[in-house]
Amino acid sequence: MRGEVGYREKGGQLTKFGQWYAERVKDPQYRDAPWCDMFIAWAADKAGVGDYVGQFAWTPSHAAWFIKQGAWSQQPEPGALVFFDWGGGKSYKGIDHVGIVERVDGKKIHTIEANVDSVWLKRKSRDMHKDVVGYGLPRVVQANATLNDIRSTEHPLARQPQPMPQGSPMDVLGSPLALLTVMVLTTVLVSLRLAGRRRGTHRRFTWPWKASGKPAATEPAPAKPQSGNAKPRPATEKPAQSAKSASAKRGSAKAASRTGTKETRSASYAEAPLEPVRVGGPPTPARALVPAQTPHHSTTRRKPYEPRS
Repeated sequence: MRGEVGYREKGGQLTKFGQWYAERVKDPQYRDAPWCDMFIAWAADKAGVGDYVGQFAWTPSHAAWFIKQGAWSQQPEPGALVFFDWGGGKSYKGIDHVGIVERVDGKKIHTIEANVDSVWLKRKSRDMHKDVVGYGLPRVVQANATLNDIRSTEHPLARQPQPMPQGSPMDVLGSPLALLTVMVLTTVLVSLRLAGRRRGTHRRFTWPWKASGKPAATEPAPAKPQSGNAKPRPATEKPAQSAKSASAKRGSAKAASRTGTKETRSASYAEAPLEPVRVGGPPTPARALVPAQTPHHSTTRRKPYEPRS
């Protein structure tokens, strides 16, 4: 920058610094634009410190970049960029001009500035507080960048590889479909359980295919062959009566016959008329008792024995 002190812009406000910047950003309008900040970008690029100084053409954006980098200060130092607001404002948005602090002398700062008096690049001596908005510190930007580079290269020790867990049959429950199935089955079981309680039953839930108490249908047994020319009974025809029912009926019939015989006998003794006794004749023989006939024999009563005359 010291080697460029005394440079003056060409006609039409053309400068080599503006031409360099226009080619860099591929925009020709910067060829004849105000060049105070483009000169600093050119010098920083030549010195190889453009990453720490910043390369801008608009001074408010340059100041905002320093603020964002955490390199903004109110105290001057050699190498710092000084930003001015000719209206006396203190916001970076009103900045009009920028220069480089060459040295600090008491309350004075000595600077190198471009586009001074509209055409010159020269040294200036200014009050460190008058019209000064703040100072950008490339030194701090460089320190922060170096610290970030160091942090980016730091890596924790590599962890030992963990053994992969072996698969388990229960892992399938982690799938959404399996969880949904379990939830649906649980809901159905609880609903059926509650429905049974509402009906007043206390039976346990059984699966649909086990719910019926009836035995499973089986094939009918083949009919036994019958003797003679009797026609075989169809398999679907029900027998007239079972063996148990037949035996029960026979037993009841016997009991009834015995009871009927006793009653008949009693009745025969009670109802039999007394035979008159003949006088002077032979005694009347004893009347034969006729027992009551059972239902299986003929019901015709025999005549009482009459003695011959």
